[in-house]
Parts: sequence; C-alpha cells; structure tokens
Amino acid sequence: MFQNIEIFGPRALWSPEYLGFTVALTILYFLIIGPWRKDFKNSTPVPLKQKLLFILAMVMLYISKGSPVDLLGHITLTAHMISMSILYLMVPPLLIFGIPVWLWKSVINLPFVKQLFHYGTKPLIALIMFNLLFSFYHIPMLFDFLNTNQALHAMITIVIFISSLFMWWPLLNRVDEEKQLHGLKKIGYIFADGMLLTPACALIIFSSAPLYDVYTSSATWVEALSLCVPTDTLNNLTLSGPELFSTMSPLDDQRTGGVIMKIVQEIIYGSILGYVFFEWARKEQKIDTLEDAEQF
Repeated sequence: MFQNIEIFGPRALWSPEYLGFTVALTILYFLIIGPWRKDFKNSTPVPLKQKLLFILAMVMLYISKGSPVDLLGHITLTAHMISMSILYLMVPPLLIFGIPVWLWKSVINLPFVKQLFHYGTKPLIALIMFNLLFSFYHIPMLFDFLNTNQALHAMITIVIFISSLFMWWPLLNRVDEEKQLHGLKKIGYIFADGMLLTPACALIIFSSAPLYDVYTSSATWVEALSLCVPTDTLNNLTLSGPELFSTMSPLDDQRTGGVIMKIVQEIIYGSILGYVFFEWARKEQKIDTLEDAEQF
C-alpha cells in the first residue's frame, strides 16, 4: 500500500532525536527504580512484569512518533489514525501499569502536578476533555492548520496525550488515594468513552468527500511533510502529492483511517472492559468469602 518512502532518508524514517528521547526516558526509569529508589518514600522493588510494561510503552511511543509510522501519518490518514491509536489508546495504559505506585505518588504530589491531577482526572472532566480535544483536533480546518505548524502540532500532541492519560487514570490507576471509580461505574465509564469517540470517527468514515487539505492539496501536503522531513531533504525532492506513495484514493484512505481508529478503539476498550469486569468479580468474590468466614 505504501511505496518509495525511503526517498525521505533515514532521519525522516527513524527520527534519531525521538529514539534518543525514548532511550533517555527508559534509562531514567531504570535509574529511579534502581540505584535512586532509596530516595523515594515507601519504595519497593519493581517486578519484572512491570518493567517490561514500561519498556513496551516506550517501544510503542517510539513506533507512534519516531518510526516510519509517523512519517506515513503525514502522507495518509490511515497511518495517522494508526499512530493516534497507539499514542492515545495504548501507551497511557502501559505507562499507568508500568510505573510503580510509589513513583506515581511522588509525581502526583509535586506542587503543580498535584492540582493538575486533582482536577484533570475527575472522571467526568477526564472523559469529556479527551474526547473533546480529539474531536476538535480532527475538525478539517483545525487539523490542516495544526499539521502545518511545528510548534502548535507538538503542543496539541502533548496536550491530547496528557488528556488521554487522565482519561485512562480513573479506570486503571492503583494509587488508593486516587481511586474514584469502582465496579459498575468503571464499566459505564468505558461505554461512555466509546460513545463519545464515535462522532469523530463517523464524520471521517461517512463523509462523501475528502476533508483534509494536508492529504489532498499538494502545497499543503508538502508543508505538512516539513514537520518530520528535514528541510534540505524536502527541497531536493520533486513531489506532486500523496498519490506518489499510496495506492488508495484520498476518500478511501480517509474512510479506512476512520474505520481503523474505531476498530482499534473497540478492541482496546473491550480488553480493558474484560480486565475491569474480572477484577471487580474477584474483589466481590473475596468479600463474599470473608463474610462467609466471619459467619463461622
């Protein structure tokens, strides 16, 4: 489906800067849970499974923003939606599980972060903010504008990522003081989340015409490419449009991207729903067992 992207060069394809960033984060993580752990209150050894989840989060982060997937996301909406699915629906849960509770507590209790977490992770606010930001970002005029401005694109990506972390937090966090949802409320939260994301996907899937200039207008498309392709490389290429690299028409690409986003969302939300349900069932069974034991 995608062809000839190697002409953009290894730096655009593999982003050594972003690779360095994810490697640095991984090293910092292992320093904190290793030799620096003694400096954190109530710290405990981190099990191998948790370490692997954090490493997987870093791998997925790099795939989304540093691998050829990021470059392809500026060529087709299909790749863009794959990148968004990884960044906002996969990486945050892996981070929540991969970072130990004692480290989360230390981060949350930092002065500025404490207030941000206090309000940003309230279930209703978190639910609305993520879906609102994600939907607004994909309004055609805003999408085209943000994807042709380096600073604004980086800023909105970070803001939506933080909102996605806040969205997942009420469902998955293991910090006792931060648990705001229990049992059936978590299940309702997941269903509401899925419903709120549907309008943005429906707009993209059922539109009768291509919506985004960054995938249809040659001039705007080349401008968007400058966000991930070095200027000297871009200036030495003769490019007409995304059709050079994709066999899909812009409309088919758009619809495929919307469908992929919805399918990935349903798979991930379904998996989390199963996790939440069985966790709730185990707790209820444990309570019933203790009550039966007390009766005897």
